Amino acid sequence: MKEPLLTVITVVYNNEKHIERTIKSVINQTYSKIEYLIIDGKSTDGTLEIIEKYKENITKIISEPDKGIYDAMNKGLKLAKGDYVLFMNSGDEIYDNQTVAKIFYDQAFADIYYGETEMIDENLKSQGQRRHKAPENLNLDGFKYGMSVSHQAIYIKKSMTKLYDSQYQLSADIDWILDAISKAKTIVNTKMYVARYLMGGMSKQKHQQSLIERYQIFEKYYGFFPNIFNHFIIALKLSTYYLKRGKTND
Repeated sequence: MKEPLLTVITVVYNNEKHIERTIKSVINQTYSKIEYLIIDGKSTDGTLEIIEKYKENITKIISEPDKGIYDAMNKGLKLAKGDYVLFMNSGDEIYDNQTVAKIFYDQAFADIYYGETEMIDENLKSQGQRRHKAPENLNLDGFKYGMSVSHQAIYIKKSMTKLYDSQYQLSADIDWILDAISKAKTIVNTKMYVARYLMGGMSKQKHQQSLIERYQIFEKYYGFFPNIFNHFIIALKLSTYYLKRGKTND
């Protein structure tokens, strides 16, 4: 079986504290067919100096101003030559150094692969599994109550991807994933942890705007009335979660 080329794209801006962990998680993979692209937003701290330390292991480095995270991610997509693409942005990590090898060696040549995500806090302490557990079988229904698979934990065939929609500033990744799922014929659940996610991104800092965008995206894929009903269920599930845990990890 042909070993697919995986393009891993890391978007970063002024994140000298965490960028090195992300880079190491990619370049230390035992799987050799990886194209690694880093898209930097013209960082002014020590981020670029850290990236330069690993330039021999990075396929391409771009450092220039951008119009936001999804503009930067689109730059990566336009450059990607891989059979599959994976976004592993600064602060996040591929779960361990054998993760990619396990995915491509042990599974069928699918349209999409996905798995679980472990949450880590600013002190790199594990906060356990995401609130939204990855569904046994991933399809459009699996997202109607929330983002059941994070973008760090989904490998999508490049030919099935579109550019991120610039009308969304915080939730375009949901639209991007749902679009790919709607086209996919073979989706493989790896049934393992495939990523670590650093909590506290922009969608948390601007939570209300993020929720509005998510609502609009879900209405696009599920329809007006089903979306209202689904959000009623989401509210009930969140209430239960808050009562049990007192916080959300997603």
